[in-house]
Amino acid sequence: MTDTDRSFATSLRPGAGWGWILAYGIVSALLGLAAFLFPVPATLAATLVIGAFLIASGLVSIGAGIFGKGHEGRGYAIGFGLVSLIIGLVMAFEPATGAISITLLVAVWLGLRGALEIGLGARMRRRRGWMIALGVLNILLALFVLATLPWSAMTLPGYILGLSFLFGGITAIASALDHKKGASAFSV
Repeated sequence: MTDTDRSFATSLRPGAGWGWILAYGIVSALLGLAAFLFPVPATLAATLVIGAFLIASGLVSIGAGIFGKGHEGRGYAIGFGLVSLIIGLVMAFEPATGAISITLLVAVWLGLRGALEIGLGARMRRRRGWMIALGVLNILLALFVLATLPWSAMTLPGYILGLSFLFGGITAIASALDHKKGASAFSV
């Protein structure tokens, strides 16, 4: 057995690496709490990151369309790249506009989801009331988001990001502590 084999085998022992999972959980929970307490900066930061991803994606797609010889999707790649690049630039240089766009998409998603849930609930035999109530709740949330624009656009993405990071961090902390005791990390 080589040294590499031994170090790999040691890293697989129960509880190995729990500290890293715990550190990730703590950092994630703290970032989530910060995003929830300061939703406007979190929203602007998320919008800037998404804008940067769209800019990078757009540039690569344009390059693929221009330099990728012999494929049918060259025009599509260039067109998609230009759209991604323009939207990314708007989000990077006008993050408030980007935040409004993201928030409007969330409102549309909530509204459509609610309508689909009501339709499904009407056909269900069991738990019909729960599904219809969920649909109504999602439609009400969509209306609330729309009624509170632009304030909701500057806070909603930050709150969503904060909750996701906070609960993801809490889950990682709990998993790390279980893993320290010998359980598999994130076991099912």
